[in-house]
Amino acid sequence: MEITQKGLQQINGSLVVVEGVEDPQYEEMVEIEVDGGEKKIGRIVRIDGERVVVQVFEGTRGISMTNVKIRKTGKPMEIPLSPEILGRVFDGLGRPKDGLGEIYPTCRKDVNGGPINPVSRVYPKNYINTGISSIDALTTLIRGQKLPIFSVSGLKHNELAVQIVRQASIADNDDFAIVFAAMGVKNDVAEYFRKSFEESNVLNRVVMYLNLSNDPIIERIITPRCALTAAEYLAYELGMQILVVMTDMTSYAEALREFSSSKGEIPGRKGYPGYLYSDFASLYERAGIIKTSKGSVTQIPILTMPNDDITNPIPDLTGYITEGQIVLDRSLDGRGVYPPIGILSSLSRLMKDGIGAGYTREDHSSLANQLFAAYAKVQDAKSLAGVIGEDELSATDKLYIKFGREFDSRFINQGFYENRSIEETLDLGWELLSLLPRKELDRVDEEILNKYYKG
Repeated sequence: MEITQKGLQQINGSLVVVEGVEDPQYEEMVEIEVDGGEKKIGRIVRIDGERVVVQVFEGTRGISMTNVKIRKTGKPMEIPLSPEILGRVFDGLGRPKDGLGEIYPTCRKDVNGGPINPVSRVYPKNYINTGISSIDALTTLIRGQKLPIFSVSGLKHNELAVQIVRQASIADNDDFAIVFAAMGVKNDVAEYFRKSFEESNVLNRVVMYLNLSNDPIIERIITPRCALTAAEYLAYELGMQILVVMTDMTSYAEALREFSSSKGEIPGRKGYPGYLYSDFASLYERAGIIKTSKGSVTQIPILTMPNDDITNPIPDLTGYITEGQIVLDRSLDGRGVYPPIGILSSLSRLMKDGIGAGYTREDHSSLANQLFAAYAKVQDAKSLAGVIGEDELSATDKLYIKFGREFDSRFINQGFYENRSIEETLDLGWELLSLLPRKELDRVDEEILNKYYKG
């Protein structure tokens, strides 16, 4: 329905206030026509009777209080979808930006999605191989899981994201694809992502949504929703196994904070809106497997922790919602270790049900437990060496120090183009554990030790 009066009551940044709107709906899309024929789109973000606040996607440049006409569309934001989205690059609002033309849709879907009935969920079990030893062996990614990566400014989380996209695979690889969403990235970073996927010949199984740092913040808020909507279409309607990589959730949260402030909402912790938890949950909980489809949606959100603070609301709330985390360590990066994954601060809460016989290998669980235990003792030995000196350590503690160095340089550290199979990763783990006396391996039963211990 077109609003009869012409003009606005208020303009505040990218927000405009309109009065006299009949039967407005929250999240409803509107078309804004400026004198001269220019058209912009927006969505209703607040309703007070017939007075509504509209967020203008392209910003309010060129809009005055009297030169606009607004028309309601009667529906929320939708994006066109079809199987041909694979291999395509879109902007943050789902519009093609690769010069290959428009999508001819088989359907249109609401970007806000819908909640998955908990009763219809299937418990995640099958694992996804990333080719990265520290992830595959110790923080295994399970199909249908949400497993975030906590990074800090300056670390190589973009490179890690590219490596995961390039190497990720499942047993039945034919129906596996990746949806990649970048939020608030600079032009050179966006080009790095695109060029990396093209050069590694994986772009044909990737759907990219790129929101640049100079794009409107409202687009940044929409970007992950477009990506997840595409992922749900591919997974639940086409039966594909979809991995969604979203970077950087910190840029998303900061856009949400700016948007909330512009609406005059009362800020919560660190200035973020009080609904940050539920907003994150509306994204993260779109991962999963449902009974009515053979497809699945797995998520790897990547975020940079402000001031290296893991208690900041962004990683803190993300940790509450997701099933574990992979934490990047600045000290490892300083020693030239890539990827600098902090083993003791990382975990995957679902890995116990997706590894072992029938999934990876029968020794996987025991090996992972023993590697964690041994690496924890390495830290104790290092602390003791810092007090009394390494020369004064016992013979066993010296072996742990040696194990720690080898573990960092050979197991955690691996090349950017090095794609290790799960068998190579597990065999390497046993090779390193064999540096320790057999009596120290108290997390592994005798049958497994007899088969795999090389000491």
